[in-house]
Amino acid sequence: MLFSEILAHLHDGRHLSFDRWQIKPGEFWAITGTNGSGKTALSCLFADELRLSHGSVENLPESVAYVSLEAQAAQITIERKLDQSDLNDTPDQGTLVRELLQPLDAVEHWIDVLNIRHLLDQGFRSLSTGESRKVLWINSLRQQPDLLILDEPLEGLDSQSRDALSQELEKLQAQGQAIIWVANRLDELPAWISHMVFMHDGKMLYQGAKDEVLNQPELAGLLHFDRELPDFPPAVHEYNLEPGDPLVSMLDVSIRYGDRPLFSGLDWQVQPGRHWAVQGPNGCGKTSLLQLITGDNPQCYRNNLKLFGMQRGSGETIWDIKKHIGIVSASLQWEYRASTNVLTTVISGLYDSIGLYQASGDDDKQLAMQWLEIIGLADKANQSLQHLSYGEQRLVLIARALIKQPPLLILDEPCQGLDDPSRHLVLAFIRHLAQQQNITLLYVTHLADEIPLEISSRLQFAQSGGSSRIDVYEHPLSQ
Repeated sequence: MLFSEILAHLHDGRHLSFDRWQIKPGEFWAITGTNGSGKTALSCLFADELRLSHGSVENLPESVAYVSLEAQAAQITIERKLDQSDLNDTPDQGTLVRELLQPLDAVEHWIDVLNIRHLLDQGFRSLSTGESRKVLWINSLRQQPDLLILDEPLEGLDSQSRDALSQELEKLQAQGQAIIWVANRLDELPAWISHMVFMHDGKMLYQGAKDEVLNQPELAGLLHFDRELPDFPPAVHEYNLEPGDPLVSMLDVSIRYGDRPLFSGLDWQVQPGRHWAVQGPNGCGKTSLLQLITGDNPQCYRNNLKLFGMQRGSGETIWDIKKHIGIVSASLQWEYRASTNVLTTVISGLYDSIGLYQASGDDDKQLAMQWLEIIGLADKANQSLQHLSYGEQRLVLIARALIKQPPLLILDEPCQGLDDPSRHLVLAFIRHLAQQQNITLLYVTHLADEIPLEISSRLQFAQSGGSSRIDVYEHPLSQ
């Protein structure tokens, strides 16, 4: 494959440009770089999906399959458009997993490797983030493509799935499967990657043997995080709690989908200032638990659940609850398809809306700009959110969650899709918030090394058969 004199316009007005890039048989390349640098756009050249203003492309593969966060979001958008729940008396399951993966006999091995056999008769839209990622993984492999492009392939997967998938990818590579790996995190690159491209601001800064690129002095500077966080704006929390009362109180809480119990018998309290890590394998019920708190799961009304001094089902509205909560999650990012710019997206966090449907004042705009300065995206305030990279969108949604500095902040895999500097920035946010204790954190992650020491309690899911057991640890986490 040979790319020469490439020039292409990107959505945000910048250009992707480089002189020459050749991939020879037997070479395994990674595309790396900073958020918004053009990594994903560069990978689109292999499938001839990027419109060129100038340049030539030779010897492209006949078939290309993508595994990416963007492809996952696109499939979920398709499923939501097909949702007929509003027209029927029963929830629409959508496309069953077994229908997406037909013929099953071609992917039996991968179904077992990623442990999704129990999901075959579930609708795709009912899956957790990690489960849907596994299904799309298998769907890409089912195609037996000439070239497999893996864009952040391990994001959203639990540790067991990461290990199993990494072993299988090593076997595929050894068998000669052509693979391009697109990475934000250099520490996740497999040992068999032989060559590397480093992108920054639409330009190909370095290309060549992996070790030669990694030893470039400028690369270390671009990936180093050394910023001092400014003081956050003051937070004002208004809710009716008696001294000693928890923000969240659950008593004998359970969730069931049809005949399948997800978990049961959970007693849990979240006291102000006590931060929790929520951990467990894909599909164990972490997201469903958080949706009980945010009011996005209707089973909150049949459980004994008290939030911010309000008993659920006692006449409170969902907005009475949401005004006290900030959230960052993959599902929110998928839902945020509103046609809006970056500044409006951040302001919408003050009103708990997807998009902004009321006039905002100068104070709101000034506060939103302050948060965009903190995350380093103030120069993109007037750009469309959808024209930003996945990682940049995630940073904007983090600012959206923080703008009102809610008493309870739910962070569901907040570092997903972020490059190393942005990841360190977000982890610095989390540490800063945890130390101040003005905001109580519920932090979901599959990566134990991303849990700050200040998060001293843990809610641990463990799957057993078709349901989950939940263990509550109030003592400090071992690091």
